[in-house]
Amino acid sequence: MKLRKTMMLVFLAAMVMSAGSAFGADVTTAIDVNSAYVWRGITFNDGMVVQPSVDVVAGNFGLNVWGNLDADDYGDTLDSGEFSEIDLTLTYAVAAGPVGLTLGYIEYLFPTTDVGGGLGTREIFLDASLEPADGVSTGITGYYDIDEVEDYYLNVYMGYGMAMDSGLSIDFGASAGYAGDDVSADGEAGFHEYTLTVGAGYEINEMVSVSATLGYTDAIDDDVLPEQDTDVFGGAGIAFAF
Repeated sequence: MKLRKTMMLVFLAAMVMSAGSAFGADVTTAIDVNSAYVWRGITFNDGMVVQPSVDVVAGNFGLNVWGNLDADDYGDTLDSGEFSEIDLTLTYAVAAGPVGLTLGYIEYLFPTTDVGGGLGTREIFLDASLEPADGVSTGITGYYDIDEVEDYYLNVYMGYGMAMDSGLSIDFGASAGYAGDDVSADGEAGFHEYTLTVGAGYEINEMVSVSATLGYTDAIDDDVLPEQDTDVFGGAGIAFAF
């Protein structure tokens, strides 16, 4: 069972890489090891996870395959050594004057494991971003679940990054989410969570880079997002560009 799920992700990633190579696209593969899996402030696993991904960019189009492998179990909901989630994301990005617009579609897959699984669902999203100053980015992303949930989530964010001649880069980020009734963790619409991150990256050469991230997240309104098992999280990763 575990081998089959692993092979499924490898097969999907191989298809994405092959398609990218065939169309002369830019392909990046990465693998991150994180202390926990936190999504929109919600703890999906408070133990170590391994998250491989493949990105393909061709012109204005982008395709991403991402997976979450649970190295640790999480109560009775997750089993260690299995992929609990695989996401497929298709994007189209354009510029409208100083504003960058990205339209996207996400397919969420939750493979059945020994301790359960979940129904997959689908989201569409629109991101509008702006760079008001050198190294500064800000924007808002609106998501709408068009399948199982049929509700919305909004995320506003701001970041600052700086690159050094040595190949080292440092970035800071802050974001906050607002969730509809059916998207929020406690079934009540309102301000959901905020997240603060600091990260560092280093380009070993033109093809290989490494990174590390440390983050903190918490509820804005406890009636919308109840107390979670994870507030502080972090990890490291390596990426290969082709």
